[in-house]
Amino acid sequence: MSPATPDPRAPRRCVVTGAAGFIGSHLVDRLLDAGHAVVGVDSFTDYYPRAIKERNLAAARGRPGFTFVEADLRTCDIAPLIDGADTVFHLAAMAGLLQSWSAFDAYLSCNVLATQRLLDAARQARPGHLVHVSTSSVYGLDSTGAEDRPREPMSPYGVTKLAAEHLVFAYARNFDLPVTVLRYFSIYGPRQRPDMGYTIFIDRVLRGAPITIHGDGRQTRGNTYVDDCVDATLAAMAHGPTGDVFNVGGGDVISAIDALRLIESITGRAADVVFGPSRPGEQREALADTSKARRVLGWSPRVGIEAGLRRQVAWQAAAQAAA
Repeated sequence: MSPATPDPRAPRRCVVTGAAGFIGSHLVDRLLDAGHAVVGVDSFTDYYPRAIKERNLAAARGRPGFTFVEADLRTCDIAPLIDGADTVFHLAAMAGLLQSWSAFDAYLSCNVLATQRLLDAARQARPGHLVHVSTSSVYGLDSTGAEDRPREPMSPYGVTKLAAEHLVFAYARNFDLPVTVLRYFSIYGPRQRPDMGYTIFIDRVLRGAPITIHGDGRQTRGNTYVDDCVDATLAAMAHGPTGDVFNVGGGDVISAIDALRLIESITGRAADVVFGPSRPGEQREALADTSKARRVLGWSPRVGIEAGLRRQVAWQAAAQAAA
């Protein structure tokens, strides 16, 4: 290792935007476990209840090295938050494609304006590395393939996330910002958002409530367990700025109906299934080609779909019992 290369094991000052969210809170916990100092930033938008996000942060609050700042990147003074940061992880975003058709202003401001303001602040604060989190939705209805496949988003959510990517690379090329972009594919596991498919499937199977599958149920996903997703994100930090984009996805392909059958098997309970119309903009196939991440970042997914779903079922069952 050359003297100019930072030791990937050395403690760092990290900033995590969207720190109270599903993936952001897991990332915060892992950074703290590794001995890094973490500033978590979140604005608690009303996309889902604040109480859920507060529970996500419960493990981090009070731990040495963790500072939480409630702030909205669309309006706050960002530069002081990231001043002196070795790595900034930008996970804050308005997620979910369905609501993006009816609340575009929120997606535009959260996903585009907030990202632009963060990048502009980075011109002043000069963090060591900005890891920007994007999504497979930038590819469109079929996201199976490598990073250079056409980007043809089919929802306002995907459009705004692709616009944010373009901003990241525009600032990187014009102002020499050190960046890496990660495109996450279908993340699941404990703390998954309440509007996401597996959370809904598991909750309703456990409660014996009806489940609506949109479309024919044969849409497929290469689901990514949250620990694997965080591993990839930490690998990007350890590697350092690449100026490039990487797919982050799991290796097991499963359809919606087969995932539900697996949840039935894990819980020992039958699902009450009804079929509804397809949702506009929903991907038909989403399997990440992770060859580049394996080669450059030294990362590969480790948790299979059955093991991951068992962990999520156990977590949701425990949460349901404690409610």
